[in-house]
Amino acid sequence: MTDITTGTTGKANAGIITAGLARRKRKEGILKGLGIAAISFAFLVLGILLLTLVSTGYKAFTQTHLTMDVYIDPAVVSAEELPRGDFDDLLENTLVAMFPDVESASERRALLRIFSNGAQFTLRDRIVANPDLIGQTVSLNVPVADTFDQLNKNLIDRDTPAEFRRLTDQEIAWFDALDAADMISNPINFGLITNADSRFPELAGLKGALVGSFWALLTCFLISFPVGIGAAIYLEEFAPKNKISDIIEVNINNLAAVPSVVFGLLALAVFIGWFGMPRSVPFVGGLTLALMTMPTIIIATRAALKAVPPSIREAAMGLGASHQQVVFQHVVPLAMPGILTGTIIGLAQALGETAPLLLIGMNAFITSAPSGPFDSATALPTQIFIWADSPERGFVSRTSAAILVLLTFLALMNGIAIYLRQKFQRKW
Repeated sequence: MTDITTGTTGKANAGIITAGLARRKRKEGILKGLGIAAISFAFLVLGILLLTLVSTGYKAFTQTHLTMDVYIDPAVVSAEELPRGDFDDLLENTLVAMFPDVESASERRALLRIFSNGAQFTLRDRIVANPDLIGQTVSLNVPVADTFDQLNKNLIDRDTPAEFRRLTDQEIAWFDALDAADMISNPINFGLITNADSRFPELAGLKGALVGSFWALLTCFLISFPVGIGAAIYLEEFAPKNKISDIIEVNINNLAAVPSVVFGLLALAVFIGWFGMPRSVPFVGGLTLALMTMPTIIIATRAALKAVPPSIREAAMGLGASHQQVVFQHVVPLAMPGILTGTIIGLAQALGETAPLLLIGMNAFITSAPSGPFDSATALPTQIFIWADSPERGFVSRTSAAILVLLTFLALMNGIAIYLRQKFQRKW
């Protein structure tokens, strides 16, 4: 009877164990499925975002240009009056000569609107640089106005009724005639990178924002990197473990979670309000970003220092090294890959911040790139904000293109961080 009971009990226990394992496997499968679904959804949303940006912004990477021969009439422009002159009259006369049926002043003005607003200044600069061009015919290649650029890129529907269209039938006919004469081209828009900001979409570029972001990030790095690493080394290796150090550690962790707009308000009150620093300059922006980035660098540095095995410290001390020598000659060099990774990630986060820069005025309309950290400038995120807020239709594609440029820099910085971690990381 004992054997029979034991056998029955063993079979029952085996059945319970089998059923329990089956439930665990089902739950594990459900958990894996949810994880895969979450990752798939994240990639789907990211793909939709990138697809939307690319489909909207790729047209901004090309620009419609008009190439034509312009006669520099000495009766209109003279060497003695340079840089003054009626350069727009030279352009108007050239176009009118191609369309002799244009007679009224209103039609002549409408015809001249084919050119971008900067065409006359491009012609002026060429003549000023070489006055011998007066009396000659030169080939001029300039962007067309934004409306004609959109027409060439099929962003303006020709079938739309004329009263709801930005271009008249006559203006479209003029543009088509120029296109048929092989005077219209669509080259790569290098001006998107090499030009500063402009109120005219066809002339607007990111040079000022790129240079401003460079100076702001350089200031941020020069301040946050040494201060953040020094604070982390002291707190982790030298500071006594007491209530004061615990309070400091808690506050650093809390600062890392503070919204960036708070740092902007702090900079507005302290740097600009109390210290009287100028608004809209990259130096103040860099100081603001440094305050925001420092907690991230401190936390990353302390984590990298903790990751160094205690045996390294013990071996160095066993050979007679002092505590300071152990830290700076052994621990910090081994932790440097993690420190650099955290620093780069912190700077990448700072590059994408908009709110603190808006509060200190780095969203001003600046038509030239800054020559130093104390010149007025914008930054990439604030330039995107300015363009997104513009009513001009041409800035829609340029906003998406600017976002793609910003994402490229962020991806590049994160790629560098991953490379440094993979190349110099030690496995213990």
